[in-house]
Amino acid sequence: MWRMPASYSSAFPIVYAEDLPAALRFYRDLLGFAVNYQFPEEGEPVFVGMDLAGCELALADIGDADAAAIHGRPLRPVSGHRFELCVYTDDVDGGVEELRAAGVTGLAEPADQPWGERIAYVEDPDGNPVMITAPSRPADAPGPGPAG
Repeated sequence: MWRMPASYSSAFPIVYAEDLPAALRFYRDLLGFAVNYQFPEEGEPVFVGMDLAGCELALADIGDADAAAIHGRPLRPVSGHRFELCVYTDDVDGGVEELRAAGVTGLAEPADQPWGERIAYVEDPDGNPVMITAPSRPADAPGPGPAG
């Protein structure tokens, strides 16, 4: 029997966090993601859905070190970083300065790249690299900072 292939409508990454409150502080309070879902609805969440200008991200508490996820694979131990997130801003230098002032660890200083973006790297509370980026300001453009 022939059937139509499945269609997919959207996707979002799920970031597993060792310390969910710290991850929430980073993504919600410092980067500006808005919480659009929390489970459970009352009390301390173990899963939080978030949105930033139409881009979705979820945070999930790793919980018990020996527990396996629904898919049956262990969540720990993990080696290396689990993912890398790119977040667009209107001011890479100012954004990184604000993040550092809030105690976020910097990984790479803001720098213009040959493909036309200014980027810097910080890390989230679980050590995952987060690229902060904006279009580079052309060398001959007046004014400070990157173009929007």
